[in-house]
Amino acid sequence: MTPLEDAARTLSDTLDRLRFGPPVSHVYNPLTYAWAPNAVYLQRYGKGRKRVVFVGMNPGPFGMVQTGVPFGEIAAVRDWMGIEADVLQPAIENPKRPVEGFGCARSEVSGRRLWGLFAERYGTAEAFFAEHFVANYCPLAFFEGGRNLTPDKLPADEQAPLLAACDAHLREVIGILQPDWVIGVGAWAEQRARLALAGLSLQVGRVLHPSPASPAANRGWSEAATRQLIEQDVWSRPHP
Repeated sequence: MTPLEDAARTLSDTLDRLRFGPPVSHVYNPLTYAWAPNAVYLQRYGKGRKRVVFVGMNPGPFGMVQTGVPFGEIAAVRDWMGIEADVLQPAIENPKRPVEGFGCARSEVSGRRLWGLFAERYGTAEAFFAEHFVANYCPLAFFEGGRNLTPDKLPADEQAPLLAACDAHLREVIGILQPDWVIGVGAWAEQRARLALAGLSLQVGRVLHPSPASPAANRGWSEAATRQLIEQDVWSRPHP
């Protein structure tokens, strides 16, 4: 098992011991039921030192919830990364948010935008992952019935142990990958990265979150994110 897999297993076991009350109706941990594709992702694309690590918030209902891969838009994971593996069922499935694995017909817009930009700029997954990696700060998905709840909306007493475990995991991931840059995908992920990684010799930045709930993202996310990365000197202007 690779160091990233070990770290993911440890985080998963820690989070499985946490309990969440109302308004949370269901909690999904893709590191358990979707471990197979997640493990392939970590093994294939998490090798060696990375110059840039992108950090997302937590799984989307039609992305990592289905595929076990951060921002895991099915077409991007299956066709671009070449990953397809068995996805089991959560311990308690939310009938309003079924897990259909790679058979899910819904599209994760955030993932389609994120991986679409990387595919457009770098061509192959191998070329992108040579210097980059994408992780999620929190691997758990929270639901209030059919509604997605992000970790920042949880009560403070439930957030505290969750954030402590996720901070420790992020530090471990960054220790393994040794990047120059950590880029939060959205303001909250950037804030968590700054707090968790304070004191380390790296730079922390941010890109606009690609969510369709963001009017700015809907006005041309790819162009905006590219501009932000160039302005922060994470990417060079013309791709080499």
